[in-house]
Amino acid sequence: MTENIIKSSERVKDHGEVFTPKRIVKLMLDQPEIQAKINDLTATFFEPSAGEGAFLVELLKRKLKVAADKSSSAKVFNTKSLIALSTLYGVELLEDNVEMLVMNMITTFNLEYSKIISEKFAGKVNQHVLDSAKVIIQANMVQGNTLEKTTSDGSPIIFSEWKPESGNKVQRAEYTFESIINQSGPTGTVQGATEEVDLFADTGFFEDAKKEEPKMKQYALCSWTSIYKQKIE
Repeated sequence: MTENIIKSSERVKDHGEVFTPKRIVKLMLDQPEIQAKINDLTATFFEPSAGEGAFLVELLKRKLKVAADKSSSAKVFNTKSLIALSTLYGVELLEDNVEMLVMNMITTFNLEYSKIISEKFAGKVNQHVLDSAKVIIQANMVQGNTLEKTTSDGSPIIFSEWKPESGNKVQRAEYTFESIINQSGPTGTVQGATEEVDLFADTGFFEDAKKEEPKMKQYALCSWTSIYKQKIE
């Protein structure tokens, strides 16, 4: 079956929209320098033109496999699966693509997590993990203009940092995309004509943004599997 790389000639003309074929996505992510980052659960990937998630979905599958390999039990995997997911970010301009992006990421996480938890760990699906994953995905996948760093209504794009703390805890903090970009940058780029993956791994991606950040929501420290509660301090 032929894989469609465009939805319509009008969308190509108006937005330059062309989807990257799956075989190209896999080939790009197979590169040694990218694979090394995939194997690091805390290495962060950002897709500035996410489409329906060609790169991010494949990254999620690979990162969940790494999380499974680094887990000794179902309980450990519950946490590591969410850590892996929390490192994937995307911005997409078109509304219908964003809807598919979010759906594809949620569906992929649910299927891959459920398969690994049952087959590798003989465990049961933890609904709190699925609910927390949904919150992370909805926070990390944003409709907006990457170049202008704004959402569809002109407000600043806001991303959440999910910082692991001791005791399997996580601290969520919000920053505008503009403050992150102005203070930091990618360590490397996987080149692509219409879609590219920027790596913000081990660069203090969120650190300098704290210096100029306007007041955002203050989330309470919580366990990874309690993210879904979205408790505010």
